[in-house]
Amino acid sequence: TARMLQARAARRGYLTELLHVFHLLPAFLVKMSSDVLDMALKLPHVEYIEEDAYVFAQSIPWNLGRIVPPPPSAGTYSPPNKGDKVEIYLLDTSVQSTHREIEGRVLVTDFENVPEEDGTRFHRQASKCDSHGTHMAGVLSGRDAGVATGAHVHSLRVLNCQGKGTISGTLIGLEFIEASLKAQPSTPPVVLLPFAGAHSRALNAGCRQIVQMGAVVVVAAGNYKDDACRYSPASEPEVITVGATNSENQPASIGTLGTNFGRCVDLFAPGDDIIGASSDCSTCFMAQSGTSQAAAHVAGERGDGGAGIAAMLLSAEPHLSLAELRQRLLHFATKNAIRAAWFPEEQRLQTPNSVAGLPAQLGADEQLLCRSVWSARSGLTRHATAVVRCTGTEEMLGCSSYSHSGRRLGEHIEDKEGRKQCVAHNAFRGRGVYAIARCCTWPRARCRVNASSQADEGAGCAPQDHVLTGCSFHSPAAVLGDGGRPVPGPDGRPARCT
Repeated sequence: TARMLQARAARRGYLTELLHVFHLLPAFLVKMSSDVLDMALKLPHVEYIEEDAYVFAQSIPWNLGRIVPPPPSAGTYSPPNKGDKVEIYLLDTSVQSTHREIEGRVLVTDFENVPEEDGTRFHRQASKCDSHGTHMAGVLSGRDAGVATGAHVHSLRVLNCQGKGTISGTLIGLEFIEASLKAQPSTPPVVLLPFAGAHSRALNAGCRQIVQMGAVVVVAAGNYKDDACRYSPASEPEVITVGATNSENQPASIGTLGTNFGRCVDLFAPGDDIIGASSDCSTCFMAQSGTSQAAAHVAGERGDGGAGIAAMLLSAEPHLSLAELRQRLLHFATKNAIRAAWFPEEQRLQTPNSVAGLPAQLGADEQLLCRSVWSARSGLTRHATAVVRCTGTEEMLGCSSYSHSGRRLGEHIEDKEGRKQCVAHNAFRGRGVYAIARCCTWPRARCRVNASSQADEGAGCAPQDHVLTGCSFHSPAAVLGDGGRPVPGPDGRPARCT
């Protein structure tokens, strides 16, 4: 397809330069005139074209005590393990690997793909070029200030000295990780992307592909005090998206803005005034704030409860899938500590009220873990629908709907392309509706959907040893009333929906 584009463009007098052919996803990077766009869209196999856009670092010691219950005595930090069985890939600026905090703990790879710095007079001072990456590496595995002090960090440079990178550079970096995984298969690695850019279908697809290969991808929600679903890679459902809190477990204000929020955020973690290694000298420390630092806590560095926690959980249970890891992060998190009034009113229900944390002990513990996943709001027309799915390894055990106006026509679960999806229906004069799926992980959990016909009085479980997990009701003719209620059977357990 790329060669066909070059040939057709040349016949019309346009030069095109093929820069890279991706193998992580079916795509290629080409430099060409905007006049060639229509021609390119008409080529066979071309689904969409996306301009190569920028991504930006998301950064501007209470945190270690915050994530480990009970509070450490005498100010000491005692994690359940050091995360030493996990490899962490950090895509960031360059790193000052000789800093005493991370010396011998960070492998600086030879990968580098960054754009030129803005401004002809920009001075590439080493300490500035290494600033963000060095701080992040210290949060992940720093000797004194790290969350997962035993984790092995691999540094890839995708951000320049101004903390700016590109979508294409990030995708090529993910291909570098893909090649490493194929060469040396091991415990699922953690990939930390502490940056954000405008919504990118290509970047989301690349993240989804590396997750399907077994990696756990942890990303920054963004520092724009906005809906995280508008940004990438934060908007990709298959990654773990982390927002930032302050020392009071409240949403972090970052500069004139603050942490992003909304249904695309999985949980929050410390991200305000986080102490970590400074690239100013080999023994210097500094404080930085942002969802970059929050994501590092979940992934493996020292930050605010994100990266490091994932590394420790995977060290204890190396065979966890990303869905199972996400469920454990939510299960161990502190619930309902955040003042929801900080968020816009229309985002308060969708934004998770969970701050990352760890149990006192880790180990295999088979149990049913569930989370609620919201859809985007439907349109306002009478027959508009909202649809939401669970991730591939989760079971949908319930489906419900919500409307700010209260006007909705119910919801139902349907199978589409081999996967269940929860579908919610807007009502006439409604203000839009949300679909809410109850997504669960348990090795033995399998869900069946039994629906009644219009003439039936209800639907029940068959065979009888099945457990009723939820009721849904949809009427295309009337606004939702009393339908969709569970009815107890002879043994007192819910047996039917009416």
